[in-house]
Amino acid sequence: MCGRYGCPMMRLPSVFKSVTFALLLSLSAGVMPSGMAATLVYTVKAGDTLYRIATERGLNPEDLLRLNGLTSPTLSVGQTLNIPSGTSTQQAKPAPTDIQPPHPPPLSAAADPAPAAPNAGLNVIAGVTVRAPARLKMGDAFVLRLSGEKAGTAVVSFPSEVGEDVRRPAEVLAPTGAAGEYVVLGRVVLGKTTPLRYSVTVGQDVFRGSIPVTGLDQRVQHLTLPRSLTDRLTAPNRPAEEKVVEAAYALRTPQAWSRPFAAPLTTTAVSSSFGQPRTYLAGGPVLYHYGMDFPAPVGTSVRAINDGRVVIAGTYPVRGGLVGIDHGAGLVSLYFHQSKVLVKVGQTVRRGDVVGRVGSTGLSAGPHLHLELRVRGEATLPTGYFNQLWP
Repeated sequence: MCGRYGCPMMRLPSVFKSVTFALLLSLSAGVMPSGMAATLVYTVKAGDTLYRIATERGLNPEDLLRLNGLTSPTLSVGQTLNIPSGTSTQQAKPAPTDIQPPHPPPLSAAADPAPAAPNAGLNVIAGVTVRAPARLKMGDAFVLRLSGEKAGTAVVSFPSEVGEDVRRPAEVLAPTGAAGEYVVLGRVVLGKTTPLRYSVTVGQDVFRGSIPVTGLDQRVQHLTLPRSLTDRLTAPNRPAEEKVVEAAYALRTPQAWSRPFAAPLTTTAVSSSFGQPRTYLAGGPVLYHYGMDFPAPVGTSVRAINDGRVVIAGTYPVRGGLVGIDHGAGLVSLYFHQSKVLVKVGQTVRRGDVVGRVGSTGLSAGPHLHLELRVRGEATLPTGYFNQLWP
């Protein structure tokens, strides 16, 4: 589990599996450092990370990756690792010594003036290992993972946001974490299909990478709503509603959660998918559906998906009965159309706490919960968080 106390292993969705290449400035191709030929076997335990296993034994994480022929630093409980003999492990036992390390990938330069390199998984800059997804879809949330003693000093930005319809494009971000394991939460704005470019700076060193992005391939949905609902789009207090949510999107507070995210309802049914392009008025502009709709009977308990602080609690023309929770790290969850709001602004909530009841208030044609997950104000796929510590 990561956050304040570091990041142990976790399983990621297949779209986030990274492939790897390395910038190894001190190793010659195919040759392990002296003393790493004979190996012992170590069994991964709950709470282990590759960085922690390596550094506790005075090893470089990159050396341990190469010795085990790994293409990703992600570990799972019960996995076995070959550890150089002469280092201390409680679960070690003799292993065959004829295991040959794979040839390292070709060396490449990460100089500041260089263009963004296609991400190939594992990149090393000034002793900090940077891991990124191999591919993304528009609307995805994701994390860049930084490991190493200097990881906490790194700063990250996403230069490809410049010129896009996003809030605070290319904002300079500090990583979240501890004990040499850090993350930065990223976002892919809906409508984006060009590569996402990121920049990691450690001291005077800069690495620039890029990740390919694909679309959602959804047809435009033309809604036919009664005038009594569409009038809500131009209600006199709509500007006040937008001001409240924009203030929540602008928050930059420390990470408040330390457990995986949970679903807000027990139902798994979805009545409207995330990212659906739609029109609300005949001849009106095409807008995206920024959340997911979960149908449920009126009065069904709506639960906080994770720990945080309530920053919105009220009733508004479009969003209806609305609760907004700031989870820190630039992440806010929003719960629309509730018949009752059961929390107050400033209240601290824990994962699973009841924050309201399902309803059909605001711009809604039937009882359901509309859930949004906003990363620094931009909508991201809600189900990408469920049962995960990070998306």
